[in-house]
Amino acid sequence: MKAAMIFDMDGTLFQTDRILETSLQDTFQLLRDEDKWEGDAPIETYREIMGVPLSDVWKTLLPMHPIHVHERVNELFQDKLIQNIMGGMGALYPHTEDLLAYLTERGFPIFVASNGNPRYLEAIVDYYSLDRWILSCYSIDDVDSEDKGELIRKVKEDHDLSHGIVIGDRRSDFKGAEANEFLSIGCAFEFSQENELQEADVVVGDLIEIRDYLEKMK
Repeated sequence: MKAAMIFDMDGTLFQTDRILETSLQDTFQLLRDEDKWEGDAPIETYREIMGVPLSDVWKTLLPMHPIHVHERVNELFQDKLIQNIMGGMGALYPHTEDLLAYLTERGFPIFVASNGNPRYLEAIVDYYSLDRWILSCYSIDDVDSEDKGELIRKVKEDHDLSHGIVIGDRRSDFKGAEANEFLSIGCAFEFSQENELQEADVVVGDLIEIRDYLEKMK
């Protein structure tokens, strides 16, 4: 069996940056309307922590607000993200479909393991018909911990995978691959950080380079 390809979603397959700012602005405007926030939406802070579990996102963005506010704001934010996805405001990264088609044609099983909300991931898969290639999409909600390594382990165990490659843009992806004795490929895209990419086994600047890398491995 060929190596399973386990992709992160945000900042790897999907250009989250295209819908992030407007979704966050709309969410924090609702908080302003309720006198629960003053000032600008913390967009740059979110960019810096992109890829962490959602509970950590709201602890960082709203440190003085109670957990029930975090939960409600997260629901609002997810609704805004999904509205913008379904409105066509997002986009896949260049060569996403080319790469997924190539992997499928050559028998590589494809999965997604993401810290994203299940409804959010489902919206991306549905809008872009990614289920043409992706066998299963896993959210961090599918495991008891918020450890990306545990999520990748669930994919590994569910599908009896002996070897695989994790493709992502943040340290959690690379550490998760290492914890499961999988190879990691780092994507040097919008949300990636150079010091974290150094922990990946391979780094690419375009998804199609993964095809070239696999061809060289033959």
